[in-house]
Amino acid sequence: MAANSTAIAILLISFLVMVFLRFPIAYSVAISSILCLAYQGLPLSTLVQQMVKGISSFSLMAVPFFITMGVLMGSGGISEKLLDLADACVGWMRGGLAMVNILASYFFGGISGSASADTASLGSLEIPMMVDRGYDTDFSTAVTISSSVEGMLVPPSHNMVIYATTAGGISVGSLFIAGYLPGAVLAGSLMVISYIISKKRNYPKGDPFSIKRLGKDLVKSIWALSALLIVVIGVVAGVFTATESAAIAVFYSLIISIYVYKGVTWKGVWKVLDTCIDTLSIVLILISTSSVFGYCLTTLHVPELAAKAITGVSSNPYVIALLINLILLVLGMIMDMAPIILISTPILLPIATSIGIDPVQYGIILVLNCGIGLLTPPVGSVLFIGSAIAKEPMEKVVKAMLPFYVFMIIALLLITFIPEISLCLPWAFGYGK
Repeated sequence: MAANSTAIAILLISFLVMVFLRFPIAYSVAISSILCLAYQGLPLSTLVQQMVKGISSFSLMAVPFFITMGVLMGSGGISEKLLDLADACVGWMRGGLAMVNILASYFFGGISGSASADTASLGSLEIPMMVDRGYDTDFSTAVTISSSVEGMLVPPSHNMVIYATTAGGISVGSLFIAGYLPGAVLAGSLMVISYIISKKRNYPKGDPFSIKRLGKDLVKSIWALSALLIVVIGVVAGVFTATESAAIAVFYSLIISIYVYKGVTWKGVWKVLDTCIDTLSIVLILISTSSVFGYCLTTLHVPELAAKAITGVSSNPYVIALLINLILLVLGMIMDMAPIILISTPILLPIATSIGIDPVQYGIILVLNCGIGLLTPPVGSVLFIGSAIAKEPMEKVVKAMLPFYVFMIIALLLITFIPEISLCLPWAFGYGK
């Protein structure tokens, strides 16, 4: 037991030290795992075996396809179409452009599946547009980056695929359809705080609502929105697997981006693929090294020890659920999303299920916590992207984000303690009941 305790200390302390020293997270995970294995006298061939095992998954083949689909659609002129559609829906309200921003993120998130992609592509259009119409720059940035988190909940999200693979035995289709209502709850909470601030600062309204304009913009956007039908309905109906649907969606996105929206040329496709390879290489090295880290955690019985520690604080399931959220929020402040999913799932998922949280619901809770983490210093990548696009100091953006943090936490608590928000759609399609 003493040897196990020392090995655990070596694994976790070395990892945390490297994280705080700003080592790349993949290196932190790999080096701490090597030190742990070396202390236990295990051969380093174990490292290679576990790395290969971590990425030898058929489900993970969907990840590069979803990434490619998101980059293609994001580069293919779809952003403007979705902004027009969102403006037709909610632009007439007080603070209309803030509402448009939030709704456009809901639409675009279903295509990109990435908060960073959402902020980079939509933010470069939305933030200057809002500032030109009289909105404060820090408020415009706060709305843009907070609404980008919707994209990780609305399918297809490659982070959901990573979670399903890590958790094992969870249907990707059920996770996909489970994300719609939580994404809408998050969007609604952001709209409420945006309206309150807009009313207080007397931000302008947009053009009056018009059914004719809504229909026109819906027709223009239908090609982009159809990509979601291919992925979600195809998977849920059992027509094809998540991987097959992702591959078909890539081909569809390629045709739409080049021949319909004409935002990308065949020559530009190579640049898109280059971006995809950069992103995919980061994701795969994280998955492979985190697999070794997870192996060390499992063999050292860390999940069981963590479960005893958390349940030792309280036996009340509500308190335990709050502790799980708190742990994930703190992790989100110092780590990126993929490693949190890969490292925390083997530890926290058994604890969550022991208090009655469904694995599908836990996946939504996990992703939302990680999404909030992307907006928090010191490691919030989306916070940095938003600050860079707006050319605003990060400290000023964080100050503007404070009310949005509060309403995002409210949405998180609703999703945590009202399981029907996450599970009613999967139940309707026959999952889990």
